[in-house]
Amino acid sequence: MNDPALIWSYLTSQPLLWLTATLAAYWIGDMIFRASGRASLANPVLISVIILGAVLWLSGTSYSTYFEGAQFVHFMLGPATVCLALPLYDNLKRIRSAWLPVLAALAAGSVVAVGSALLIGRLFGLDAALLASLAPKSTTAPVAIGIAERIGGQPTLAAVLVLLTGIFGAVVATPLLNALRVTDWRARGLAVGVAAHGIGTARAFQVNDTAGAFAGIGMGLNAVLTAIIAPLVLAIFA
Repeated sequence: MNDPALIWSYLTSQPLLWLTATLAAYWIGDMIFRASGRASLANPVLISVIILGAVLWLSGTSYSTYFEGAQFVHFMLGPATVCLALPLYDNLKRIRSAWLPVLAALAAGSVVAVGSALLIGRLFGLDAALLASLAPKSTTAPVAIGIAERIGGQPTLAAVLVLLTGIFGAVVATPLLNALRVTDWRARGLAVGVAAHGIGTARAFQVNDTAGAFAGIGMGLNAVLTAIIAPLVLAIFA
């Protein structure tokens, strides 16, 4: 075990290594995020993805090997999503008072998210499988994977597109909404939740609790609505 190559080979076969690497990468990303004054461009998820990608590439480690160790983080997506019920309950009165605008914005956001992605994909000549993987990009990963499987897409590609959509949405949401002069935290949060699912919702909670609560609503309801409309809209572009 004095050979560094043998030591590394042994460590990479241990699931705990990649779980630790995932947590360490996010910790570094969060430190940079806080040091930047919570700037949108310093999104901790984006930074941790870059760090982990670089480590996997330099070490020649396959994604399947990495996931064997980091799948506990994937498992925790479920409980983390359920925990969104707490701020939703705290803002129940605000939600009830704005149910009509919420439903209208949800319908518009879901249709535009699916329709615009498929239209752009069709203009670039993407095949049916790629379009099916692209359609659920604005929903949370477990739901997007299920939708992609059902409508003939590639689950792995769908998960990657979901991640990219969430990171991009979390990065551009605050400056874009500021530029548009949207000041209502309910509207800001709902827009981010519908467009950028869990990563956007996490960003909304960092900015304002009310925005986070409405982002959680947008994320949850958009997942349900996308499962209904994605096959219908895809049939138009197929």
